[in-house]
Amino acid sequence: MVKSKMRKITMAVLAPAMALGATVGLASAPASAAVWNSCDQWGNTSLNGYKLYNNIWGSGAGSQCTWANSGTNWGVWANHPNTGGIKSYPNSTKTINKTIDSLGWLTSTYNVSVPSSGAYNTAYDIWDNDHQYEIMLWVNYNGAVGPLGNYEGNVSLGGHNWNVYKGTNGVNQVFSFLRTSDSNSGTVDIKPVLQWIAYTKRWMPGNEIIGDVQFGYEITSSSGGLNFNTNNLTISGG
Repeated sequence: MVKSKMRKITMAVLAPAMALGATVGLASAPASAAVWNSCDQWGNTSLNGYKLYNNIWGSGAGSQCTWANSGTNWGVWANHPNTGGIKSYPNSTKTINKTIDSLGWLTSTYNVSVPSSGAYNTAYDIWDNDHQYEIMLWVNYNGAVGPLGNYEGNVSLGGHNWNVYKGTNGVNQVFSFLRTSDSNSGTVDIKPVLQWIAYTKRWMPGNEIIGDVQFGYEITSSSGGLNFNTNNLTISGG
């Protein structure tokens, strides 16, 4: 599911935003007061070594506001209409800038609270630094959503079992790993996933530089307003 997201937050319900691009205050803050919030279409900030993006990029989007207590504890309130197509990918990004071959480790832990309605996926989105390759790891998903490309089989990597899809959006290659059972918390060892792509499948070179590791919510619909909470997140590589 590819988009311009490289130019590309329940603690309390946030008030709807106005039209996209407008800066508005949030009517209510999360339980512990947020240090940053934005309802801007491209609102972003840097906290604790992470960059946070509100990132409303898709057509037909509604209102969305992102708040953060830190780079690893944040959430989004989104009210996107019940129509097809991804509307947004609010996320927290950690920059790695190491080749697959030179990575000693690349791991992440996540703990989220997500709604039982709407259409969305909770996913890592991993990019090489020149945006030729996109690796998505879906840890949970709900509603009418699906990956780009063709089914390539099932594999156990990084502590999880995945269904794998491979495709292209005409700009970059997309490798999507969908966890076979939903998970709201866990640890992902990302390095073995990258090595499997590079050396078992040979879909990308081992000297490719991994630039950004993003974690967030691809939201297709959240009619009436839904909350997505990242209770805790760590991304570490070296």
